Amino acid sequence: MNGLNINQQRLLQSIKESSTIGATPNGGLHRLALSIDDKQMRNLLTNWFEEEGLSIRVDDFGNMYGRREGKYHHQLPVVIGSHLDTQPGGGRFDGILGVLAALEVVRSLNEANIQTDRPIEIINFTNEEGARFEPPMLGSGGVCGVFEKDFIYSRQDKDGIKFHDALSGIGYKGLKENRLQKAEYFIELHIEQGPILEKEQLEIGVVEGIQGISWISIIVEGEMNHAGPTPMENRKDAVVASAKMIESIDKLAQEYEGLKTTVGQLNVYPNVPNVISGKVEFIVDIRHEEDEQRERALEVMKQQLSTISGLCNVELTFHTSWENDSVTFSEKVIETINKCAEKRNLSTKRMFSGPGHDAKYMAEIAKTGMIFVPSHRGISHNEEEFTRDDDLVNGANLLLDVVCQLSGAKIPKTI
Repeated sequence: MNGLNINQQRLLQSIKESSTIGATPNGGLHRLALSIDDKQMRNLLTNWFEEEGLSIRVDDFGNMYGRREGKYHHQLPVVIGSHLDTQPGGGRFDGILGVLAALEVVRSLNEANIQTDRPIEIINFTNEEGARFEPPMLGSGGVCGVFEKDFIYSRQDKDGIKFHDALSGIGYKGLKENRLQKAEYFIELHIEQGPILEKEQLEIGVVEGIQGISWISIIVEGEMNHAGPTPMENRKDAVVASAKMIESIDKLAQEYEGLKTTVGQLNVYPNVPNVISGKVEFIVDIRHEEDEQRERALEVMKQQLSTISGLCNVELTFHTSWENDSVTFSEKVIETINKCAEKRNLSTKRMFSGPGHDAKYMAEIAKTGMIFVPSHRGISHNEEEFTRDDDLVNGANLLLDVVCQLSGAKIPKTI
């Protein structure tokens, strides 16, 4: 677009170096939020920020910022970044690509001695994954006013450790006044985490928005009894009822175009081979880019599950444990991404994001957009997660172009 490119080898080397922190034997990562490995990765990022002469700060949620000043200090910044934490047994690219590509953008601007009108800030959001502290995206949610501080600090992991204590424990509890108050733009580069771009042999996903998500906690209560003497017709088996419910939830997704339903967590009580289960708890993840469709599907699901509970003679309880409406991104940012991709001759597709991202909450305080690059076989949250080097570089170069455009970069024609 402008003759300016990121340093391909430096970006790939940064990704390679980051992949050693929290590495698993099978080539993935286990770097949970606010863990020792997260601290080590944060320390490395801090060193890289210092090397680029960035102004570094940390807020009271542990979000990290590296600021490169612009010509006009008073102007709202262009913010770029993502997150460093991973799922347990996660991949090497989810989240961190957005942070390291943002770093590479700043490195490239510094190397070329290019000044921008607007300041540029790189951000690492805390606990995007929600793998250790639920719900996900606590760091961005805190900054954008979605979650109260007391709520965030009180979240506990499976060992009973509170968010606040873990944050203090790794030395990354900063100050409230360091929070990002507002930004003009936020751009997040991310792997697609789905199969569409690779399947259609496209290089870039131009993200229009993020699907709405509901997590519905369901409790099915039957009657615990001995597996041997209890006749089949007399049983109130919570597992059998739950299995039928889960099957109906799966079929529901086939009836609503664009609907996605998942049951990925299930707890059985007492979970003993020779005891009829008296209780099952599971969570339904249901997503759609149109909130009305998602809400309509939820009502149908509840009706169907209530019918099954009656037929199976069990009790049924619903509880919405987490919910996020869909969000539509800034058309200006979307068009900027499109035009920059076109000038680089990159093939594109406008698409909605299935997963949630920090960009969802950032859209509350900034004109927001996302760039997707292909995920091999659509695999993510898995040690086999993979994106080709060429795709990583394409995404980073496109991010560079978009940032230059939105920040008012003064690029000499000789570059």
